[in-house]
Amino acid sequence: MHTRYIRRPDVEALTGLSTSTIYRMMGEGQFPRPIRLTKKAVAWNEAAILDWLASRPVAA
Repeated sequence: MHTRYIRRPDVEALTGLSTSTIYRMMGEGQFPRPIRLTKKAVAWNEAAILDWLASRPVAA
């Protein structure tokens, strides 16, 4: 299976979270961590983000 990696703007669009919220939640262990692509670039595994979204409670 092919793994797709997405950059931060796409993560924000999928989750509705801001950059600061993503990084705060990562620091608290509540959000998937990215992988390093280059010295300055990171990306998230799309499947990990979709799994994280599926695990979130549904708002009533």
